[in-house]
Amino acid sequence: MREASACGAHEAGDENGPEMTVPSETDLVARLLDAGVDAIRVNADMLSDLDRAIGDGDHGVNMLRGFSAIAEGREALTALPLASALEAMGTLLVMNVGGASGPLYGSFLLAMGRAAATAGGTAPLGKLLEEGVAAVKKRGRSERGEKTMLDVLVPVQLAWEQACTDGLEVRDAIERVKQAAKEGLESTRPLQATKGRASYLRERSIGHLDPGAFSSCLLVHAVCDAFLESTKP
Repeated sequence: MREASACGAHEAGDENGPEMTVPSETDLVARLLDAGVDAIRVNADMLSDLDRAIGDGDHGVNMLRGFSAIAEGREALTALPLASALEAMGTLLVMNVGGASGPLYGSFLLAMGRAAATAGGTAPLGKLLEEGVAAVKKRGRSERGEKTMLDVLVPVQLAWEQACTDGLEVRDAIERVKQAAKEGLESTRPLQATKGRASYLRERSIGHLDPGAFSSCLLVHAVCDAFLESTKP
């Protein structure tokens, strides 16, 4: 049997095409949550090392605090439909992650959750990404190209949109998203930071990967892999 298209009719422009929506099954919520938590736990020291070069050196510690709070609430979170789980996780990040990362990551998840809730509990992934990225832009008053997490999140959003337009199968679309995240992260290396503490370094911020973009890339890869694993027979 041929694998379903990555996107639904609304996104792909095919009124008769198979619809790819974000499910709210407990198992999927648990898989995505666990993948995100594990990615941050394993890489927390690396994130702090990256942040030490151009920031306060606490990005890994802050992210670990937030995702530890998510891990502690796992039982309650995985009992929720995806829309509610996203909003609850976003709130936990806002409350527990210090610095700018908490409000930014929190805004991303809160906006995605609200978009899913507005659609009655399920929504095309492209719509969730669109709302999440818009929320980060608004909260951070920033755009792609300023050496922030948006240098990963915007390419991820665009890669998914293009995968929908091209009618890719789910697995191929997700691989394209992962590649976009990786390339987006690397694109921050030659950039001069214009936002956050790194902006104080001016040209000295050039040559370093952005820690927020790095954590975004880690999380994108983790949830993509977890989703692919959940689709295996």
